[in-house]
Amino acid sequence: MPLEITHEDFLTPKQVLVLKSYCRDRAKQADSAGKKRPVRDWAILHVALDAGLRVSEICDLQLRDVILDRAHAALIVRDGKGGKKRGVRMGSALGRHLLEFIEWKEQTGESVSGRSPLFVSSRKGPLTRTAVYRIFRKYADATDIPKRFSIHSCRHTYASLLYRASDFNLRLVQKQLGHRSIQTTQIYADVLNEDAVLAVENLPQ
Repeated sequence: MPLEITHEDFLTPKQVLVLKSYCRDRAKQADSAGKKRPVRDWAILHVALDAGLRVSEICDLQLRDVILDRAHAALIVRDGKGGKKRGVRMGSALGRHLLEFIEWKEQTGESVSGRSPLFVSSRKGPLTRTAVYRIFRKYADATDIPKRFSIHSCRHTYASLLYRASDFNLRLVQKQLGHRSIQTTQIYADVLNEDAVLAVENLPQ
């Protein structure tokens, strides 16, 4: 079934900033109080917003999948849709955050061996997809983000922001998202068509 998205599937840049700011503040407060969950939750949502991974891909991340070499900072998705492996380049903000997060995990006694899950549940096992959906909704509700958005909206939002930031480089967006077909990525280009913006502005007044 083809992907169907419209402008209402994207968080606005302002909503993204508000959500990030709230999560970051909650994580700092929790760390000071010796609480773990908000620290982990902020790292999860930062990956969702700044790397555009699918929920299953977030759950499957292991410590060895975080590449923090400055010139090649990336997340390795070992089993993406269709069983495909890919590297997703990270910006410096997310790279620094994950470095700090891994150091924090070590300081708090969590395993940081290569095949350990990057994100663990309260029972020390890998997170479930349902848990990640609930994490997003908890913070979305706290920042008045409408109910129509889910954790998957972070992927759509990432795609839309990356498409614009890359000067409308569709191939780059395709590679980062792990789309098998460029036609899937084309949907974002169609929704975010700059010609449409110009056209409606030029309608008779």
